[in-house]
Amino acid sequence: IIYDVGCQWSINFLQGVAESQGLSVPENMQIIPAVGKFHLSTHKLACFAKYSLNFVQGAGHVDGEILETLWAPFNKTSPTTQSMSHAHCQEVLDNRMRDSNWKKIVGI
Repeated sequence: IIYDVGCQWSINFLQGVAESQGLSVPENMQIIPAVGKFHLSTHKLACFAKYSLNFVQGAGHVDGEILETLWAPFNKTSPTTQSMSHAHCQEVLDNRMRDSNWKKIVGI
């Protein structure tokens, strides 16, 4: 799981899941915490070897920051959606994401 502060939340993650009534992790599932490359550069040096995507087997060459790059274009839309109902806001954001995906597909 790639998270900006994966080095911190992973410390008590499994304990929190065990104490929850609605959450569980399958026994055979291995959760590997990692920190995205952009955020890892601001962490302590000790975090690099343990949480770098460079050392996660099977991670390939990913930066772990894709969600934040997807949200950046929504900054133009968000002021408009603040006064909308939840349903209308969801529809507008869904349309914006569909438009973004369509432009990627057709290479705009």
